[in-house]
Amino acid sequence: MPAKTWKLVPDASISEASVQRIDEPMIAGFPGSLRKTKHAAGLSEGVESLFINNGKQVLEVITARGMGIRSVFVPSVDVPVGWESPVQGPVHPQFVNLGEPSGLGWLDGFDELLVRCGLESNGAPEHDEKTGRLKYPLHGRIANKPAHHVELTIDTDKQEIKLVGIVDETRFHFQNLRMTSTLTTKFNSTSFTISDKIENLSATPAEAQMLYHVNFGVPLLDAGSRVVLPAKTVVPRNARAASHIKSWDSYAAPEPGFEEMVYFFDLHGDDKGQTRTLLKNAHGTRGVSLVFNTKQLPCFSLWKDTAAVEDGYVTGLEPGTNYPNPRSYEGQQGRVIKLPPKGSTTLELTLEIHPDDSAVKSAEEAVKKIAAGREPKIFDQPQPLWCAP
Repeated sequence: MPAKTWKLVPDASISEASVQRIDEPMIAGFPGSLRKTKHAAGLSEGVESLFINNGKQVLEVITARGMGIRSVFVPSVDVPVGWESPVQGPVHPQFVNLGEPSGLGWLDGFDELLVRCGLESNGAPEHDEKTGRLKYPLHGRIANKPAHHVELTIDTDKQEIKLVGIVDETRFHFQNLRMTSTLTTKFNSTSFTISDKIENLSATPAEAQMLYHVNFGVPLLDAGSRVVLPAKTVVPRNARAASHIKSWDSYAAPEPGFEEMVYFFDLHGDDKGQTRTLLKNAHGTRGVSLVFNTKQLPCFSLWKDTAAVEDGYVTGLEPGTNYPNPRSYEGQQGRVIKLPPKGSTTLELTLEIHPDDSAVKSAEEAVKKIAAGREPKIFDQPQPLWCAP
């Protein structure tokens, strides 16, 4: 049968009254279901969650938060993928003050599995040295920008679900950037792919950055979990990370008051630049892989924040166009996307869930194949050109 499309969020110029609501549509040959709900209280008031069930996994997408993915669940094996943030979200962007003086307001809404950092900047907050004025907030603005022109298509011939949304990051006299995000998943699949087209709508050149902050907690993350990477180079971000460089690829049990550690990587890819990373639990019975291209996303960061579960026991696997240093520093190193007037680039990321030990083993072998027996160069101290002073 022909593909069927629903407009879930209208164009920016169309009133809310024209939105078509959907709830569990029945389509011949479609094994899953679709549901859209609107939160009615607290910090979530007004936020809509879109639940996409492809027959084997359920994705919760938050269109109001930059097309972020809050969680994924595989019902057949009771595998939730995401983390337990102390932030009780999803938080409406109106309650996230990105311009608050510390530059850390972004953290007020942080609870997603997959949250984008960009587009003007994506790293640590940066202040003007002379005035103290905030120049760039933590992780940028795109995750707190609402999407418009959101459409979902079910194609039973291709056995495919596709969700497309447009998110604009525009400031008069400054930048005019647009992200057109396309999420694709196959029927009865435990994976999905994000394809983000980044456009410069301006008549003058522009720069952009992107970092995919992909976060995992219990039950996937536990004492003895390991990350498996085809690492070429490993660099600790600061002295704190350097003090634990020997255990950069493993995780401890939750520790109240734990201070975060971050490591930067250059990863091997195949002859086309494709690479993959794996996080697996202590027993190797559950895991998740990220698959991406190093020509699009050449910088990989690993964030370890194994505090108490109540405070957010979590790790982040973060492919990016740059490392999450302050924007000016990364610009000096040339780690930005250069966009000519009306120019664009496309970034892709696939997340694969491994629900059993066999799938985890296959994923680990795929990483080892890319590494091809090559040992990484591991620095025991932060390195110039990698880590901001």
